[in-house]
Amino acid sequence: MISVEHLSIEFGARPLFSDASFVINKKDRIALVGKNGAGKSTLLKAIAGEQVPTEGTIAIQRDVALAYLPQVMKIADECTVIEETEKAFANLKAIRDHAEALSRELSERTDYETTDYMDLVERYTRADERFRMMGGADYHADMERTLQGLGFTPTDFGRPTKEFSGGWRMRIELAKLLLQRPDVLLLDEPTNHLDIESIRWLETFLARSNGAVVLVSHDRTFINNVCNRTLEIACGRITDYRVKYDDYVTLRAERREQQLRAYENQQKEIADIKDFIERFRYKPTKATQVQSRIKQLEKIVPIEVDEVETAQLHLKFPPCSRSGDFPLICEDLRKDYGDHCVFKGVNLTLRRGEKVAFVGKNGEGKSTLVKCIMDEIDYTGSLKLGAGVQIGYYAQNQAQLLDGELTVFDTIDRVARGDIRLKIRDILGAFMFGGEASDKKVKVLSGGERSRLAMIKLLLEPVNFLILDEPTNHLDMRTKDVLKEAIAAFDGTAIIVSHDRYFLDGLVDRVYAFGGGQVREHLGGIADYLTLLNNGEGTVSATTAAATTSSSATTATAATAPKVSAGRQNYEERKELARQRRKIEKEVEACEEKVTALEQQKADIEAQLSTPEGAADASLFTRHAETVEAIRQAEEAWEQALEALEALNA
Repeated sequence: MISVEHLSIEFGARPLFSDASFVINKKDRIALVGKNGAGKSTLLKAIAGEQVPTEGTIAIQRDVALAYLPQVMKIADECTVIEETEKAFANLKAIRDHAEALSRELSERTDYETTDYMDLVERYTRADERFRMMGGADYHADMERTLQGLGFTPTDFGRPTKEFSGGWRMRIELAKLLLQRPDVLLLDEPTNHLDIESIRWLETFLARSNGAVVLVSHDRTFINNVCNRTLEIACGRITDYRVKYDDYVTLRAERREQQLRAYENQQKEIADIKDFIERFRYKPTKATQVQSRIKQLEKIVPIEVDEVETAQLHLKFPPCSRSGDFPLICEDLRKDYGDHCVFKGVNLTLRRGEKVAFVGKNGEGKSTLVKCIMDEIDYTGSLKLGAGVQIGYYAQNQAQLLDGELTVFDTIDRVARGDIRLKIRDILGAFMFGGEASDKKVKVLSGGERSRLAMIKLLLEPVNFLILDEPTNHLDMRTKDVLKEAIAAFDGTAIIVSHDRYFLDGLVDRVYAFGGGQVREHLGGIADYLTLLNNGEGTVSATTAAATTSSSATTATAATAPKVSAGRQNYEERKELARQRRKIEKEVEACEEKVTALEQQKADIEAQLSTPEGAADASLFTRHAETVEAIRQAEEAWEQALEALEALNA
């Protein structure tokens, strides 16, 4: 549908990429990946026709409809939510209005036998059929389903869009694009303003759509679930990998190893040729051979090796003082805004060293509970912080508290201690403040850049209780990994508010789900919680957030020599059971993937054996027999893992 030929885009004298060629086919699901600033958003703009390339062409087939969602856009606010969404059906409404006008004219006419009247009937029939064929009878239901999938409630439909935040209005624009059913959908960070449930709904919607999708996202789980192809922008080139993101990571590493080996062999060959030339350059008897070597050297095409970030940055929180055994105890916590109850009956107890996630739809009270913990707003009920608790708090408004007159480097230099001061430049580079960017003043930074700087500042402060509200916004995948590793190694307590499933996976051991005015505890990590959602049990089998008033009092008084209660023991048993289940489920998944890969390998060998050349190759028969045996063993391992999982569930 779209053909990109020899595309080059430059900003000033700096080329983003050059000589890029690829094709976007129907039902392609393409992820654009690369470091921030590599040119992903620029490439989307070029395809959408909003950026003129320096060189090359972008050819779009006739009648192919494109829809483009940028990261930032101006959004109208003079309509209600449903009226603004209905603009996606402007063409359909024009057809409907035309059909209704023809219908009114028919009702007013009485010359039933005339040719003119019959022609009018024919025109009305065509308009009405076209309206129905385009889904005109169902478009109101489509609008409501899409808006609810993206997090709106029926009571929101009649509200003016100006009452909603920028993030919610971006959801309206996304709904309008999805409802247009374009042939090619271009999405730039579509999950930035979505919660987990809305992201999962969007994944399902895109998987069922018939058009092509090209998207930019730093949500690794999202692009793995949506995309079947990866375009990498790196080192000024675009490389096409026709696999999912996780497979692309593996293939890219393998490709670079092959390039490196080929490069090393070529360098050895070049060195040998040069050595021969130098040794025999002045010997007349070797003149012919020397000239031959010189020509051979000139014909060698240098092998290029993909540049990668080889320096792995590892951050650690500085040593901090030890907090009490129970840094946070909430009993019957409630928060109301006027007549609206945000949540009630919240009972939770965090032990020292635990890392938990707050998840749920936007507006359900996650950030509100965090503000209660920070004592920024009033509440009813009891909320106690443990002895010696030192809170490190990251929220979007933290960025506004930075000193605008300091440079980026000086901001971090003032909080860094010890050996970490020698690595400030490396840390800033990992968070996209490399080179001259570290010398910028804070006051000239964008909102996203300030948020990243506030995150670095927090990483270097000695605290024993972290509260992070959407910490991964504005971070690329590599930087997220750096942050995740640092939090995992943190020996204090952490509350993480996030919609990034990959970031939370393996990082938290409990999930608190917010919704319907309640906060419910789910034992196990984010994968277990998502499994419950998949099974429709997310709000049924969950237990209300931990620790009754009496148990909280007991643990608080017995901090010096805490006893393991029956409830706590039951919690530990369920936690261990959840851990074992996750382990076996991963084994089952790994066995399934191995069987699938071996079956594909067997099919490839059989395809080779069907050719005359393959039939004459004895080694192929040996490989075929070995592959069949490997499949048998893998299937046995798969069956054993399934039996173990069934026994555990029983």
